[in-house]
Amino acid sequence: MHSRKVIVIGGGAAGLMAAGQAARAGAETLLLEKMPQPGRKIRITGKGRCNITNTSELPEFIRHFGQSGRFLHQAFARFFNLDLIDFFETLGLDLVTERGGRVFPAGGKAPEVLAVLLEWVRKSGVEIRTAAPVEELLIQEGRVTGVVCGNGKIEAAAVILATGGASYPLTGSTGDGYRLAAAAGHRIVPIRPALVPLITAGKIAERLCDLNLRNVKVRMLVDNKKQQEAFGELVFSDFGLSGPVILTLSGSAVDALQKGRKVTISIDLKPALDENKLEARLLRDFASRGKEEFAVFLRGLLPREMVPVCLEQTGIPAERKVHSVSAKERRSLKVWLKDFRLEVIGYRPLTEAIVTAGGVDTAEVDPRTMESRLTGKLFLAGEVLDIQGDTGGYNLQAAFSTGWLAGRAAAGSVAGIASPDG
Repeated sequence: MHSRKVIVIGGGAAGLMAAGQAARAGAETLLLEKMPQPGRKIRITGKGRCNITNTSELPEFIRHFGQSGRFLHQAFARFFNLDLIDFFETLGLDLVTERGGRVFPAGGKAPEVLAVLLEWVRKSGVEIRTAAPVEELLIQEGRVTGVVCGNGKIEAAAVILATGGASYPLTGSTGDGYRLAAAAGHRIVPIRPALVPLITAGKIAERLCDLNLRNVKVRMLVDNKKQQEAFGELVFSDFGLSGPVILTLSGSAVDALQKGRKVTISIDLKPALDENKLEARLLRDFASRGKEEFAVFLRGLLPREMVPVCLEQTGIPAERKVHSVSAKERRSLKVWLKDFRLEVIGYRPLTEAIVTAGGVDTAEVDPRTMESRLTGKLFLAGEVLDIQGDTGGYNLQAAFSTGWLAGRAAAGSVAGIASPDG
């Protein structure tokens, strides 16, 4: 068998960062990628623009990972958003920060991120072998000793598992890492889609298909009790709801639906106005536009596509003159504007999810090194772990940070190589 110091399985964000760091720390490094080219998911992330990170401060950043955020403290303490920004800018990639602290390549093209990352990995001395799926981890006496790849075995002093999740299977993320980790004794938290569009009951969403609502507040109700809320952009589709706010809420929605609970999305179409201010505005508008038909009046309040839906759900006739609308009907309109509801009955498949929830149980991984607590010299990084954050650059930062830490730690675990801090 041909001996290698460190083998990295998977050529996504975490794997590329891990391989480059391991090589720069002095380890002979081989990266094995099952697809014809590495980094396919990077090329399509962020709608093809690659939202590499977010400028949020650490406490806020961690909050966007929910319960899984605690595990990331150590990785973020070693390599965080400003470090990643400096990393790419040093490689010659210009970056811009947009609304919400989201950081993108200035050129707006995800392939630019992949290109500079691959060049850096190769210059670091990493051997990249593509079309090389790993079939098995070799484990002896409680530690990994190599991998089975194709018809051959490759020895290793350490292995980094960075195979990604199970979303976007055409990019190579087909859940292979879960099988390999399970064979090494790890518990796999059941995988499910996260950051995924939601399916709603009835035909309302289909009628509003492609309507984009900006600056709305969205609440998610579980069994009619508020569980979460988000502010931003929402998009209607022929099956239901998508857009950043829906993706942010979707993880909790999926979990609730899988438990058989009732999930409702409530949209506040006028979040800048509380109920009293909205009431005052409606009274003023009713007084100044009293001779208009109600349907015409609504066009000053709502996108054109929403007017028929509002008429149906409030029960106010379209041709009714505004001055003839009763106080009770006006209150019905006010409630509808602040609490437009759609029942959620499902979610799109894992193949359409941006990230995978679930994965290797982080309780079985040392957060200081990303090394398995069960199998020596096995390190894990990126989406194969049970960590998932909101949309906005958080998940890619987690992949880069855990990859950075795993690469450094794996190199440091190889006899004769000290683990550097910088």
